Amino acid sequence: MSVAHINELDINIAKSRIQYLRETIRHHNQLYYEMLPPRIEISDAEFDALFAELKNLEYQFPELLSSDSPTQLVGGTVADGFKKVRHKVPMLSISNKTADKMISEIRSIINELKDESISVPIVAEPKIDGLSCSIRYENRQLIHAATRGDGQEGEDITENVKSIGDIPHTLPEDAPQIIDIRGEIYMATSDFEQFVARQISIGEKAPENPRNAAAGSVRQLNPAVTASRPLSFFAYTWGEVSQMFAETQWDALQKLKGWGFKICDDIRRLNSNQECDSYFEEMQQRRDHLDFMIDGIVYKLDSLDLQRRVNQIGNAPRWAAARKFPPMRRETTLRNITISVGRTGALTPVAELEPVRLLGTTVSNATLHNQDEVVCKDFRAGDTVVVQRAGDVIPQVVSVILKKRPFNSLPFQFPETCPACGSKAVREERQAVWKCTGGLSCPAQALERLKHFVSRDAFNIEGLGEKNIELFFRKGVVKSPVDIFRLEDFLSPPTLWQQASEYIPLQEWDGWGELSAANLFKAIRLRRRIRVERFIYALGISQVGEITARLLADNYMTYSNWQNAMLAARERSSDEYAQLVTIDGISNVIAEELISFFSESHNLDVLKSLNNYLLIEDYIKPVQVDSVISGKVVVFTGELSKRSRKGAKIEAEKLGAKVASDVSAKTDLVIAGAAAGTKLRKAQELGITVLSENEWETLINEK
Repeated sequence: MSVAHINELDINIAKSRIQYLRETIRHHNQLYYEMLPPRIEISDAEFDALFAELKNLEYQFPELLSSDSPTQLVGGTVADGFKKVRHKVPMLSISNKTADKMISEIRSIINELKDESISVPIVAEPKIDGLSCSIRYENRQLIHAATRGDGQEGEDITENVKSIGDIPHTLPEDAPQIIDIRGEIYMATSDFEQFVARQISIGEKAPENPRNAAAGSVRQLNPAVTASRPLSFFAYTWGEVSQMFAETQWDALQKLKGWGFKICDDIRRLNSNQECDSYFEEMQQRRDHLDFMIDGIVYKLDSLDLQRRVNQIGNAPRWAAARKFPPMRRETTLRNITISVGRTGALTPVAELEPVRLLGTTVSNATLHNQDEVVCKDFRAGDTVVVQRAGDVIPQVVSVILKKRPFNSLPFQFPETCPACGSKAVREERQAVWKCTGGLSCPAQALERLKHFVSRDAFNIEGLGEKNIELFFRKGVVKSPVDIFRLEDFLSPPTLWQQASEYIPLQEWDGWGELSAANLFKAIRLRRRIRVERFIYALGISQVGEITARLLADNYMTYSNWQNAMLAARERSSDEYAQLVTIDGISNVIAEELISFFSESHNLDVLKSLNNYLLIEDYIKPVQVDSVISGKVVVFTGELSKRSRKGAKIEAEKLGAKVASDVSAKTDLVIAGAAAGTKLRKAQELGITVLSENEWETLINEK
């Protein structure tokens, strides 16, 4: 929906769009600033477009502006486990614009100031892609350090920062008594490559890029972990200061350098728009050869007096601007297209590339997303292709250079069977992704399926979390869910059979003893009784989450009823299939996933074996409660802040509501949290009542 179109609509539509934009932006901020490692789902350009649209709407409808809007804040929030630190002077974001536009705006302000003697020299600096940090000194001693956070409050990372060699613990006598030094913590490209090699050598997951490595290293609850990582720091500004120490940005940076801080050698003082543009082009060409990651240029007024006089708008200073680089692109050869099988069984085409250097890392593989993408862009083995890093992070094949295509190239044929297990691959109607139906028996999905099987909402076996599942899987003793219930026989104190095997008793493994082994075996025995809804959920069938599993259990009541009905429903003309698709909340897509699962003999073999070890208890219908939402069909979407999604669903069901996973014409209420997407849009299209999380809490707490 364009901004121009919004102008023709009433304030209620604008309010809905603003809510969607705020929640979407908060979602992406949370992924970038708070996740370890940081995650990026959209490009910088896409994020900036969302942000610009939100600012425009808030400008058009000022009555809808609120203090908690992302346009009034910066970045993310404080993560669990870290103390909060309030910045004495907020850490502001910098607007994206060219130097030409910034200087034009500044000259307009100067005209308002009616001071013709003012000149506009600019300090330009590379925009370091790391983790922003504020370091506070009192009596010239480092007392604490904090992340940017939301610009008002950040995370206390004092002990972690003290381990970074570029950061002095004491300032010299000519420094102010109190000063907040601000800059960017980063990992040099050369250090990153060595760090990745070390992580791989010790069997740990390596970060995707230097920015993730730096952010993940600093935001560790154990300072010893941070101290072991090769981190660096560039200082570039300051916050609160007890006494000003320079008259220009340039001279202030030289002062910081004299106090022991590292200043980027590529910072320049410039005097014209042309010099600013030339510097931008120069750094864009050089960025791949620097020993640190940059994603653009920051321009600042050199005169500190003029900085103070032009001040700021909202959460962005008017005396500074950031100009982002476009994605860096390279040509290379697409050697082959292979199929990767993901943890959910999704078959993803992957481009195997002639290795090409992009932004300090070597790219040799890139996802081609799905069959439609391959067909639409006609990717073929042997093609010369254009590659970029989306958002400077995710390798992406952009296009084919057709004039360089080999004469004998052939279109890629998408396989109809899973390359990992040979099971049938299916693509549902209106779905872009092909999926393996091998389920429990597919080796490519095995580890993630096992993690799901023992997760808290499934079997919840104490002592058998992700770490130990990975251990047993790596050792080859647990390859399918059935093996979990055979562990005690297999890894108990030696028997005559076991003495002949290659495995030794669990209590003799490193990190294990008699007590820990005995406790694990006891926990597994205790979980041989399980309710049918938890068992259905534990199977990890695509599209079957907790709500759908409970819905199936509520309709079939017993495991045997459900299994027999699913086996019969494989025949689409059967009464059982007709019954399945008429269950409110079971879409045709879910029905097809269930049928695909029960159509694979491998899955049926696993179910039969599990039945020999388990007692699957019947479903118990919850007691109905009379409340304001009794009998209402409720859908939750987006990220909730006041309680977990699971907690919200349980609370709704206790109050007599029926929680559904998808929006339909039968839905009564949709509760939209942060970053609500297609479900929110569908609810709006159908005219269904949409409540914010706060409105929902008010409703269910009505007396």
